[in-house]
Amino acid sequence: MEKNNSNEVQGKHVDQGAKDDHQKVKKVTIVVNARQVEVEKGELTFDEVVGLAYDNPATGENILFTVSYFKGHGEKPEGSMVQGDTVKAKEGMVINVSQTDKS
Repeated sequence: MEKNNSNEVQGKHVDQGAKDDHQKVKKVTIVVNARQVEVEKGELTFDEVVGLAYDNPATGENILFTVSYFKGHGEKPEGSMVQGDTVKAKEGMVINVSQTDKS
């Protein structure tokens, strides 16, 4: 690879600051369906939570997922999620995801 002094590799600018920020990403351990999972601290979407619970989640118009959590952040330590919701990941948080076929 060709590199010059302006942090370019083959014509692409390399942002050294982004590399440093990436190394500072905080991770937390949460429990999803009784399994410990390490995730980046911050928001988790409904779809991300389902993906953590099921490696290959079923799809289709009759498939529904129920998501509940507890030991969450102070402003909302427990609750449930629906499609489109997000929740802040917190160390030790517990999330339960169940799949239902409404047929």
